[in-house]
Amino acid sequence: MLLMVCAISCSQTFTQQNADAVYVSNIKTVKLFQQNNQESLPVLQLNSNDIIELHFDDLDGYVKNYYYTFVLCNADWQPADVSPFDYIKGYQIQRITQYRNSSIAQTNYIHYQAQLPESSCVPSKNGNYLLKVFLNGDINQLVFTKKFYVVERRAGVAATMSQIIDADKFSTHQKLKLKIILPDKELFNVQQQVKLIVTQNNRTDNAYINIQPTFIRGNELEYDSENELIFEGGNEYRWADLRSFRFLSERIDKIIQPNSVYLKPDVNRLQQRYLYMKDLNGYYDISTTESVNPWWQTEYGKVHFTYVPPNNKPYTNTNVYLLGELTNNEIGDTSKMIFNEEKGVYEKELYLKQGYYSYTYITKNNNDKQANASFTLTEKNYWETENDYQIFVYFRPLNARHDELIALSVFNSRNGRL
Repeated sequence: MLLMVCAISCSQTFTQQNADAVYVSNIKTVKLFQQNNQESLPVLQLNSNDIIELHFDDLDGYVKNYYYTFVLCNADWQPADVSPFDYIKGYQIQRITQYRNSSIAQTNYIHYQAQLPESSCVPSKNGNYLLKVFLNGDINQLVFTKKFYVVERRAGVAATMSQIIDADKFSTHQKLKLKIILPDKELFNVQQQVKLIVTQNNRTDNAYINIQPTFIRGNELEYDSENELIFEGGNEYRWADLRSFRFLSERIDKIIQPNSVYLKPDVNRLQQRYLYMKDLNGYYDISTTESVNPWWQTEYGKVHFTYVPPNNKPYTNTNVYLLGELTNNEIGDTSKMIFNEEKGVYEKELYLKQGYYSYTYITKNNNDKQANASFTLTEKNYWETENDYQIFVYFRPLNARHDELIALSVFNSRNGRL
């Protein structure tokens, strides 16, 4: 039986509270990723041998007692109404025991790392998890939080990318079409039981949530509305090779010792034709060309970003943001660029560890709080742009107390185009 959902859709783009946050200034370069893959989501298969790596630096430069726990959350990253005894197998609090002083680098820091989950602290339910790292076994001395995912794949996800019929967006936007198959679930109420979240390049500011299916065929859900799952295409990410602070890579203008790195000024790309370049879609990779181990043998430096607006004039009622993992993919104070009236440019200084970084510029209108940030003024939008889309499917069984993560798929826009 074919059912077409005609009710008013409650889908929306939304500003999701970013659960990734650092609360103290001495903690830098927090990374959580699948083992040996810095450009990946931190995802574990339930009841598997999967490993995710945690890395971070303490610039105070002396050893401290850091501990961690994790909290089961619902799809909106609010804590689930479930006792930790029901979702943690083993001890609820673990000490981070692997650390090392920096060597070779002029900057003194302690590098901490861990491989999760440890055998004595294992998540036993699928869903969203918030890793909490704190000092001295005191959860009130919270240092940072980081998202990770435990998935039990019980649903299939098929995705395709198509152009939009709307002539104004035909060459600038990307539209996803999705089919979700729930083979072992009986749907009593799709609106309440199934939650779909779709993000582009790990951004939360333009994500879609609570998207209702266009068609329901038994346990198959199709998402093919003309007005949903539409994203600006943007452009390929810019890059900065900071693997050396002694030699000038292509994007470095000058280096003033000790370790003050000035990148070549960036301009808008509105007059350029689209050119495909392999990029990291906002990720950064800690690496170096000058030492053996990049985690504790690399340097920190003050990296200066410069964006030159047309005619060296600031955009009217519009802020410019530096976007990527290097600014936590946030549209806010951490990524906002400051206009220098004397030079006629936007500037941003970040304290970064040596590595290879990808980033982009985006603007947001100050007068329209509901509007999404846009690439229109800085990068230009192309339908052809290569982007990664993260598709999260949550299911809430009847009388259950948390949202189960039953599918997580990463779809690349250059695959499956129609």
